[in-house]
Amino acid sequence: KRRLLYKGKRNMYMSKPQIIAISGASGSGKTQLVKQLAKAYQCPSLFFDDYVDNNTYPKDMHSWFLRGADASQILTPRFKTKVEALQNSLWGVEFIFIEEPFCRQRASMAGLIDHVILLDTALELCLGRIMKRSLVSQQDSSSAQVIRYLANYEAYFRDIYLHSVNKVRNNCDLVVNGNTTSEVTVNTLSDWLDSKLCLGEIML
Repeated sequence: KRRLLYKGKRNMYMSKPQIIAISGASGSGKTQLVKQLAKAYQCPSLFFDDYVDNNTYPKDMHSWFLRGADASQILTPRFKTKVEALQNSLWGVEFIFIEEPFCRQRASMAGLIDHVILLDTALELCLGRIMKRSLVSQQDSSSAQVIRYLANYEAYFRDIYLHSVNKVRNNCDLVVNGNTTSEVTVNTLSDWLDSKLCLGEIML
C-alpha cells in the first residue's frame, strides 16, 4: 500500500522519471534489487549487463587497473541511448531503476543519473554468489573457466572491485548494507525514496 501512496501526485506532476542507479561489486545483488524496486514502484528497469559487448571493457583489465582504472573507458553506448530514450518517452512515472556498476564514475552516464545507491556487500559473499551462479549455469561455464576466474580474482579482480566500490562510495547518495536479506534492503531503500518524495527532493 505504501508503494501506491504517490500515484495521485504522479498524475499531477507530469515530469520525466528520476534515474535511480544501483551500484555494487559483481555478485552484490544489484540485479535482484533493481527488479524488486521496479516491481514495488511499478516502474521500468534497465540492466548494464544487457548492453555489454566485445567493445565494452578494455582488452587488458589488469593494465587498465594499473593505469588508474578510468571507468569512462568502459563503454556501453547502447545503454546510454536506451536510458535517454526511455526517460524521454515516459511522463508521470516516478523512477527508472538501472543497474550501473560505475555510476557517476563513467562520464557518459554521470549526467543522466539523479541518485546513486551503493549496495555494499562483503566481497567474500559476492564471490560465493558468483561461484554458485557459475556452477548452476554450466552452459556458460566450465571448471577451467571457474579456475581461470579465481586466478584472476586473486591477481587483480578483487582489487578492481574494491577500487570501483570505493570510488562510487565517495560520490553516492546512499550506502545500503548488502549483507542482510533482500527484504530488509528493499524496505530500507523504499523508506529512503519515500522520504525524498515526501520532502519534495524528488520532483514528480
